[in-house]
Amino acid sequence: MPADDPLVIAVVGPTASGKSDLALRIAETLGGEVVSADAMQLYRGMDIGTAKLPVSERRGVPHHQIDVLDVRDDATIARYQREARVSIDDVRARRLHPVVAGGSGLYVRAAIDHLDIPPTDPDVRVRLEAEAEEQGAAATYAALLQRDPAAAQAIGRHNVRRLVRALEVIEITGRPFSASMPERRHLHPTVMIGLRPPREVLDERIVSRVARMWRDGLIDEVKGLVPRGIREGRTASRALGYAQALAEIDGTMSEADAQGQTAQMTRRYARRQESWFRPDPRISWFDPTTEGALDEAVAHVERAIADND
Repeated sequence: MPADDPLVIAVVGPTASGKSDLALRIAETLGGEVVSADAMQLYRGMDIGTAKLPVSERRGVPHHQIDVLDVRDDATIARYQREARVSIDDVRARRLHPVVAGGSGLYVRAAIDHLDIPPTDPDVRVRLEAEAEEQGAAATYAALLQRDPAAAQAIGRHNVRRLVRALEVIEITGRPFSASMPERRHLHPTVMIGLRPPREVLDERIVSRVARMWRDGLIDEVKGLVPRGIREGRTASRALGYAQALAEIDGTMSEADAQGQTAQMTRRYARRQESWFRPDPRISWFDPTTEGALDEAVAHVERAIADND
């Protein structure tokens, strides 16, 4: 049934936890449309390696913020925030529930929370990226720790891309990056659902997913993206699985090594996702491997909708 004041529903958690399926189920059951918060699913043609749900499996539920960029384009949080909020407002205007689903934590927060996006400067960014590559993650972290301890501790030692972004913002604005970090304050009435399977189960799923990516034709997919400019795309070319597939195509990495590195880096990414979402007290967590857990998650959202009416 259409809602008078539609609730925004966020489905979050680490990669391979089952977010896409749950989001689809919620949208189909409770009357909604999916708004993706996966930075890599923005790219047209990057399907297998991003576990993008095929159109034929979306059961007629519209999905927004999928297939909106070319592989040459940079995915920026500012552009995503602008476009995702348009999608959310459009869905709510039609009295349906936007189901924001994804594991890119900052993208989720940009869509649903109060978040000021600082400016960017490509020249500064390129210089800082070169310094980070030359000096390593530890030195980049140390540089941010000296200039903005709160931001360094929030980002962590290993997320070099975000460390560089924080240093860029500090240099451009003269303000701490932590001053522009997202507030835990929703733009609209929102309920947040988190999926958190046991770590050993998640690791097994990741290994299986990576093997399936190669079986399903990731190498051919990436070969088809080369003429479209994936090598020139700073964001797309670094995506998990795609960077390794390019290395395999170039002959600098064997298939076994490419799959092994993808699985290893995906496990690390899943740990960072868990660390990002874990401190947020607004998230109600469910273990998708427990019998009836997904039914409970849907029921939890249904109660939140009723309470919001």
